Amino acid sequence: MATAISVLLPKSTTIDLPKQSNSKFLSGCPLEGLSLNFKPGYANKPRDLDFPRLIVSASAGTTATTTTGGGSGRFYVNFTGFPFPLGPFLNRRTIRTEAVKDCIWLFEQEQALGFSSVSTNIRMTVIKLKSGGLWVHAPIAPTKECIQLMKELGAPVEYIVLPTFAYEHKIFVAPFSRKFPEAQIWVAPRQWSWPLNLPLEFFGIFRAKTLLHEDLSTPWGSEIEQKILSSPEVGIGPYVEVAFYHKPSKTLLVTDAVIYVPKQPPECISNDSLLASAKNGLAVKLLSKGKQVSQEPVIDNSMNRQKGWERMVLQILFLGPSNLLEPNASFSQMSQKLIVSPIVKTLVFSKVPEKVRDWIDSISRDWRFKRIIPAHFAAPVNANRSDFVAAFAFLDDLLGERYVTRPSLQLLFTSIMGKAASYFPPDDMKTLSSLDQFLVSVGAVKKTVSGRKRS
Repeated sequence: MATAISVLLPKSTTIDLPKQSNSKFLSGCPLEGLSLNFKPGYANKPRDLDFPRLIVSASAGTTATTTTGGGSGRFYVNFTGFPFPLGPFLNRRTIRTEAVKDCIWLFEQEQALGFSSVSTNIRMTVIKLKSGGLWVHAPIAPTKECIQLMKELGAPVEYIVLPTFAYEHKIFVAPFSRKFPEAQIWVAPRQWSWPLNLPLEFFGIFRAKTLLHEDLSTPWGSEIEQKILSSPEVGIGPYVEVAFYHKPSKTLLVTDAVIYVPKQPPECISNDSLLASAKNGLAVKLLSKGKQVSQEPVIDNSMNRQKGWERMVLQILFLGPSNLLEPNASFSQMSQKLIVSPIVKTLVFSKVPEKVRDWIDSISRDWRFKRIIPAHFAAPVNANRSDFVAAFAFLDDLLGERYVTRPSLQLLFTSIMGKAASYFPPDDMKTLSSLDQFLVSVGAVKKTVSGRKRS
């Protein structure tokens, strides 16, 4: 069960105690959890398909990064996701950037895996509608700083959208919506939790409306279109993700479908986290290939911060990369290009290739976007439909020639270039492949091709 309790304490401190029973880090498996939020109380008043590019650029947007507040304004206690709670536990800095002038803003916070030194960024996207109201995609922790940055946009929040079932995005919908009680809440279909499949009300999400595939009757339908990937169960539950297309700005919004790993760490990730990752701990020793591991103290400099970032990325993408001691070679192969995360590709998309192919073909056929905004890593990414299709070139190997439904010379180039761009180092894939085989053997995930179980 899950409940939400607010108690006014001395010194105007509010305690929220929502108990959660579903947790998920990035694209990993759901985890049982408990969420506790302690917050200081305060008063609240496209072009045609063209040849794909191997390297897709990432843009920081049209304005410089903006932050306000700090200190207690970033205070947010969050212990959730047993046995791997999602940090940071006490302090969440919010970074706001303007992706499209006077139209789209990105809000980012750090997100860490439990007590480990692995962090990434989690992103909320806010679009200003023609009505003058705001449309919020995948809300983040509503710290005082975050809410102040929202209010600086000078427009009311009309809609709050949960585009996936994934726990790291679901967890903040309820506390964020309580800051904007007049806003409508819309959620992806087929929401589920584990080990008990509880209704959204147990997560503090009330009166939510369900998003439907290609539904133009939504209040924002004339400006933002939507397409839903709703797969069969790939394990203990289905994979569901809703892609959105903002027509005025030609922008595609996804959650975990594709990523673009930046060379430099996102600004919201703290130096302390980067330096902790740069230390030669147990994980580094285990993956050092027998090389001597230095135990010297880590000095705060750009080289060590960069090493920390590279190690974080490889652990997020591969779980157990081949060599954390010297991560640069593998990191270089995985960064600065549009890709499907290896963990999503292996544990999810490879299980339901037909469903995924239909989804991306529909997106690339109907939406002429020129930029993509994912919920993690870099954004906005300057990428078009061919770049998007190329990131999924691995589906061609799974489905074979018989399933190709986009006959053109451009498709041939897209496929060839995409396979080159989505190459994953085999040594880094070993741990993930072994995990996949184990999960299949115990029945935790399924192994299917073209909708049929592979013998």
